[in-house]
Amino acid sequence: MRIALAQIVSTSEPEANLGLVTDQVRAAAEQGARLVVFPEATMCCFGVKLGPVAEPLDGPWATDVRAIAEDAGVTVVAGMFTPSPDGRVRNTLLATGGGVEAAYDKIHLFDAFGFAESDTVAPGTDPVTIEVDGLTVGLSTCYDLRFPGLYQTLADRGATLVVAPASWGAGPGKRAQWDLLVRARALDSTTFVAACDQADPTTVGREAGRAPTGIGASAVAGPFGSIVAQLDAEPGLLVVDIDPGAVDAARKSVPVLANRKF
Repeated sequence: MRIALAQIVSTSEPEANLGLVTDQVRAAAEQGARLVVFPEATMCCFGVKLGPVAEPLDGPWATDVRAIAEDAGVTVVAGMFTPSPDGRVRNTLLATGGGVEAAYDKIHLFDAFGFAESDTVAPGTDPVTIEVDGLTVGLSTCYDLRFPGLYQTLADRGATLVVAPASWGAGPGKRAQWDLLVRARALDSTTFVAACDQADPTTVGREAGRAPTGIGASAVAGPFGSIVAQLDAEPGLLVVDIDPGAVDAARKSVPVLANRKF
């Protein structure tokens, strides 16, 4: 299956970000992609109040993404914010189009490196998989990359590919950690991992800011932990073919899922 990672720099204006989604989905579909993955916070970048931005899954922003996906005949995964009953929001991945309709609320919140996502975001509780052209795809978000148990759970549920939209915070060592974690989670679960980060905002003349923005480096790692393809820091579209047979071969050669004790 051909997938595309749309590495964008989202703004604080959801309507403007819909334009980015439209352009990237069209470009990916023209190249034959069946699944188009956008970063975390595609709807609206971090660094602004999220409560006024959040909308339900049947609200106008998600409805427009749904129409974009259906018009292109592809499945789109994009990060947005939905209301939480406790007054916070949920950091949600919308998966829509191509017969898919699902949502994943980020389970592991970024309470790290001096940032407290949980102050404004309520955690999700349930792992989620979707089916795209007969391939089981697991959903994860950014900080989830640091928790191998989620990726193994998604693999247990049949995932051959796990997507990881992100808005990865910049800082000393963060690029090295990103590369390492993407590869490690692929090894842990013997799946392909497609990690789509926000591009580095400084590459388009914006400031990085204090909130997690992005460093680029979106990547696809194979089930043996090697990087299949990767972007640089600036915006771009990464198109990659996924071979499910490679996952079968990895699980026969290195059966970590079958051999684990915990």
